[in-house]
Amino acid sequence: MTKGYLILETGEVFAGDWIGAKKEIAGEVVFNTSMTGYQEMMTDPSYAGQILTFCYPLIGNYGISADNGESDQPAVSAVISSEACDEPSHYESAASFSEELKQAGIPGLTQVDTRALVAAIRKHRTVRGKLVFSNNDQSGGWGEQPAGALVKGVSVTEPKVFGEGDEHIVLMDFGYKKSILDYLVKQGCTVTVVPYHTTLEEIGHLDPDGVVLSNGPGDPMELEEIFPVIKGLTETYPTLGICLGHQLIALAYGAETEKMPFGHRGGNHPVKDLFTKKVCMTSQNHGYVVKEDSLDHAVFEVQFRNVNDQSLEGMRHVHLPVQSVQFHPEAHPGPSDTEYIFTEFIQQVANAKGGAAYAEAK
Repeated sequence: MTKGYLILETGEVFAGDWIGAKKEIAGEVVFNTSMTGYQEMMTDPSYAGQILTFCYPLIGNYGISADNGESDQPAVSAVISSEACDEPSHYESAASFSEELKQAGIPGLTQVDTRALVAAIRKHRTVRGKLVFSNNDQSGGWGEQPAGALVKGVSVTEPKVFGEGDEHIVLMDFGYKKSILDYLVKQGCTVTVVPYHTTLEEIGHLDPDGVVLSNGPGDPMELEEIFPVIKGLTETYPTLGICLGHQLIALAYGAETEKMPFGHRGGNHPVKDLFTKKVCMTSQNHGYVVKEDSLDHAVFEVQFRNVNDQSLEGMRHVHLPVQSVQFHPEAHPGPSDTEYIFTEFIQQVANAKGGAAYAEAK
């Protein structure tokens, strides 16, 4: 087994056994606390440019399924695990964890002290690192990306249509998860997935009944040039923003975002719905958050707040059918407590369709 090393920009070195593709790589080092769903995490485009550390020690036990990916292939730059099972046991398993990595050209390390690594990330806040074959590598280069490159790398390049339902939804793709698309189609929607830089005029020609702004990777401020498009969409169509989409709506209306110490990534984040007073468990994957004190409360009211750190988790426009959430209501991987967000959105679309809410804008 080839030895490999994860070197953090702060100086720490973590040794392990090399798995997957035999290539060195650099990127932001993050961690996810979920106990299951490693395939969904690996294929989530929001992890583009990142080295993903699995907190749960046993990874790969049920193999890789042909149906559980959130995109066509892994989106992470690399993975780090404590153990990687090469003899999975599940009737749907089509490949092992390490086989999938190798086929996708993704490197990784296993037999790493992931507890110590997560402690280092929490101590220094999210840091950059690189996977190398020699622990003496001092060459620098921590995987910095040009502004907007991450979203550009995961977004579709031309519109694609899915489903044949009554409600027509445009899904603006900043790195969408397949489970979001699948849920909308399952609920009777025709979904047109469009590139992240699609103009307001181009979307208007598609004549949608509603718009979903997807999740995606990177700093939302790198997409500043499309803020006017985002605001125009919310003023014209029922709109739902998810994760990065939530941040973009807030920024389009003049709010601010900031980088979190080490993000929310996992399937057990408690969020309180301030309207119903209920607490839901949510699936999350984000490194940036909307600053609540920068939000114009005459335009948006806060609907969701994180129970642990009180950060803003969702908001609703005071009079337009526009809402956004920081978490992932499609729950892949994770609990389905907030699935009702989609139900409410589709009902808003149905109510606005042919109605007076956007009659002038239409």
